[in-house]
Amino acid sequence: MLGIDTNVLVRFLVRDDEAQFEKARKMIKREVAAGRRVFVSQLVLLETEWVLRSRYGLPKIEIIAAISGLLDATDVQFEDESAIEEALFVWKDNAADFADCLIGARNRRLGCRITATFDAKASKLPGFITA
Repeated sequence: MLGIDTNVLVRFLVRDDEAQFEKARKMIKREVAAGRRVFVSQLVLLETEWVLRSRYGLPKIEIIAAISGLLDATDVQFEDESAIEEALFVWKDNAADFADCLIGARNRRLGCRITATFDAKASKLPGFITA
């Protein structure tokens, strides 16, 4: 299995540098052709969402569509895919950041009954309280 970094995933998704896009595409294609999967960690996913939002100005709906497309790909493996799916579901209808939605989902899956925060937007999420 090949783990990819944020810059590889972003190049693959936004295709803003054709040479790097081609390198990323060929590398991923090689792995898949060999019967191996590509691994995306939660850290890489969080960085990717941040880059797509802050650097490329993509709206939430497009970021959700991009991440959902990756989740649907059988050749891509995510760290705790269920937590990511839950975070996307919560994020689409909330003003909180994706990172906060993922933190809450991951904490629940790890057995936390509640997550404390000072973030006003995150405190409105299910399973969060204001510290």
